[in-house]
Amino acid sequence: MQQAPAIGIDIGGTGIKGAAIDTATGEMLTGRHRVPTPEGGHPGDIAAAVAVMVSGIRDELAENGALPRETVPAVGITLPVVVQHGIARTAANIDKSWIGTDAVRLFSDATGLPCLVVNDADAAGIAETAFGAAHGVDGVTMVLTFGTGIGVALIHDGCLVPNFELGHIELDGHHPYERFASPKTIEREGITIQEWAKRAERLLEHLEFITRPDRFVIGGSISKSSDEYLPFAKVNVPVVPAHFRNNAGIVGAAGLAAQAH
Repeated sequence: MQQAPAIGIDIGGTGIKGAAIDTATGEMLTGRHRVPTPEGGHPGDIAAAVAVMVSGIRDELAENGALPRETVPAVGITLPVVVQHGIARTAANIDKSWIGTDAVRLFSDATGLPCLVVNDADAAGIAETAFGAAHGVDGVTMVLTFGTGIGVALIHDGCLVPNFELGHIELDGHHPYERFASPKTIEREGITIQEWAKRAERLLEHLEFITRPDRFVIGGSISKSSDEYLPFAKVNVPVVPAHFRNNAGIVGAAGLAAQAH
């Protein structure tokens, strides 16, 4: 029996991205929808934007014959926060009112569909483990998503250790370090991608020392430019770009939602 498509929505501090995914292959079944994250990042505004996007993706699925409009799809949604049992426990690069919000209820009410909510880096880690740069890799893989902030997913023998938020550590006097080493500093401070890469390399060098992973996978918006800054000379284990680049969160969220549906 063929598995029904699932919808993945990836919410970041800058943009909201989404698509329908074939969860057996990780491939997109619709175009990649994207809108700016509503200014301020308030829960109600983001939920409303997600509801519009989900509706548009369902329309596209119906138009191309992949899923009838009346069929209820699995919907997975990422947030740049620690998510425990559907509750947002932190708020990075979005409004602090997210803390304590029942994100599952919020998005389910807004979309009229059952939703699963997961940390954005964790979703990317799931996608890269299932189909991408960490597929079939034993040992410890650390997936880092460099975007508005820095997310971290820890994978051990294919299993996720959730909410591994090491982008928020203090390092070399910078707290949180993601503020210093996010690709946003290229725009905010006017530095070059090579200057940014030195900051990112320092983080990986430190994480290698304290966690001893077998490889790093670099995802997020900066991953598409990996040929401009890899390899990192001071990091001893392999550092590879994410297979899904900046779409890993979409793929992972959809896959997790399909499993729970």
